[in-house]
Amino acid sequence: MTTTTTSPASRESTAPLIPGPRRQPLGRPVKNSSSTLSLVVVCVTTAMLMLDIAVVNTALPTIASELGTGLQGVQWVVDAYTLALAATVLTAGSVADRLGRRRLLVAGLVLFTLASLGCAAAGTIGVLEAARAVQGLGAAVLFAVSLAVLGHAFPDAGARAKALAVYGATIGASFAVGPLVGGLLTQGLDWRWIFLVNVPVGALCLALTLRGVEESRDPHARRVDWAGQLLLTGALFLLVLGLVRGGAEGWSSTPIVASLAAAAALLVAFVAVEARVAEPMLPLGMFADRLFTGTQVAAFAISSSLFAVFLYMTLYLQGVLHLSPVEAGAVYLPGTVVMFVAAGATAQLLDRLSAGVALCGSLLVVAGGMGLSLLAGPHSSWVVLLPGTVVSFAGAGVFNPVMSGLVLSQSDSARAGLAAGINDSFRQVGIALGVAVLGTFVPAASAFGADPEGYVTGLHHALLVSVAVAVAGAVVAALFVRRPRG
Repeated sequence: MTTTTTSPASRESTAPLIPGPRRQPLGRPVKNSSSTLSLVVVCVTTAMLMLDIAVVNTALPTIASELGTGLQGVQWVVDAYTLALAATVLTAGSVADRLGRRRLLVAGLVLFTLASLGCAAAGTIGVLEAARAVQGLGAAVLFAVSLAVLGHAFPDAGARAKALAVYGATIGASFAVGPLVGGLLTQGLDWRWIFLVNVPVGALCLALTLRGVEESRDPHARRVDWAGQLLLTGALFLLVLGLVRGGAEGWSSTPIVASLAAAAALLVAFVAVEARVAEPMLPLGMFADRLFTGTQVAAFAISSSLFAVFLYMTLYLQGVLHLSPVEAGAVYLPGTVVMFVAAGATAQLLDRLSAGVALCGSLLVVAGGMGLSLLAGPHSSWVVLLPGTVVSFAGAGVFNPVMSGLVLSQSDSARAGLAAGINDSFRQVGIALGVAVLGTFVPAASAFGADPEGYVTGLHHALLVSVAVAVAGAVVAALFVRRPRG
């Protein structure tokens, strides 16, 4: 069967046309074990990737103490991973469409697992940041193929909706449970185990992939846009570098001004190249579709607000309230349970609400939860954070499966790698820029308990900015994301 190759920008509401599962002999009911195995591999792999964004949060004070670094160093432990992921995920999607999603899934698992070993063996903060960047490259490949693999494995719309609910719950809950897992490993063993645990998980996913995940590719895949890739990578690196170092060196200092100016120039050059190259990594014409644009803005909004401020909330729990790594991680546990429930109920919710309303509502709930977190003070009990985390995680639980469904529906199976890559890029750019921008409000000297009042003041400013970003994303979702119910 030949798949339709409609552009993602022109897709509206039809399901991807994908070859169905093979019939079993003797007239038995179809039981597609390959589909189930694909879902397991994608969800376990995604959980590992999201954990590696969040799991380091509760370990950062310990890492900073052992490796002798400050706030800038721990910011780069997070941003080196997310920045490398964001900069290369589009190219990874194009390569996956050309060479095969299963093949790239295998390569990504190998690279990510080996980089995790490098992180565990790091003896300096520079080595750890470099290994985290390599981890991000492996994660870019894995994120780029995840939705494409699910789209191929679940051609039926009903089965795909259930698979996406599981996938969405995995994204949100893995990020939420990450601090607890990180706390348990850091306090019970050593911070290096937050990376060593990836080795057996990666090996298991690799074995399952080789055993049962089916290959899929785009027979008309785009060429790799190397010029665009280099320009985007340079622009994002210089932008985050300037934002992270601006507070300490002064926003008017020559290095910071030069870094931000160069980032702006490279971004302009990137847009110019994408507008003229025959096969761009980011086809600008796709943004003429209001649905596509609204989806990306919503993904950026939740990542640059909730997922980015998560780092500074965790530092507050340990540096200001003096909770242990395990205690800090346990604070998020009630919200994690609520997130699972919300994600599981999303399929029924979409029978009554359009995707745009669901995205808008979930972002407003996330904003409300972060607003409740403003109750935190320098001498508060950890209990004061429970209402805010539960409410914001509930919103994220609805957001993630709805977003996954929208991304997959905007692309047929032949272009699924590109659509997934663009959305993941917006998500990870959101986290990287959010960590950098929100960090400018937090005094570096107060990050690890030296000045509780100063840290809380900075945290409140970061939360207010996060609320504003989430509300802006909700407005864009309401205006731009217009799709039928279901």
